[in-house]
Amino acid sequence: MTIAWYAHLKHLIGRAWYVAAILSWAIAFFEYLIQVPANRIGFSALSLPQLKLLQEIISLLVFAPFSIWYMGQPLNSNHVLAGLCILGAVFFTFRA
Repeated sequence: MTIAWYAHLKHLIGRAWYVAAILSWAIAFFEYLIQVPANRIGFSALSLPQLKLLQEIISLLVFAPFSIWYMGQPLNSNHVLAGLCILGAVFFTFRA
């Protein structure tokens, strides 16, 4: 989803918003074909909050390198600290 949501900011900045939206939706469609069955399988073993927090962690693990290497945007210590806060949320959500 990272590419569908953000790559147009780099490559389609001069195009109309609806062009970017259509291309982004086309890219996102294929991820949803994987995500929906994965959520259904995951929900048989995890609670809904656990699934959501795992999704957020995976998104951040993908987004950080994407932001740095693909988009050329630096991350700073506040971004790292925010990520650690989300890791803390995962800890408390999965704690028995």
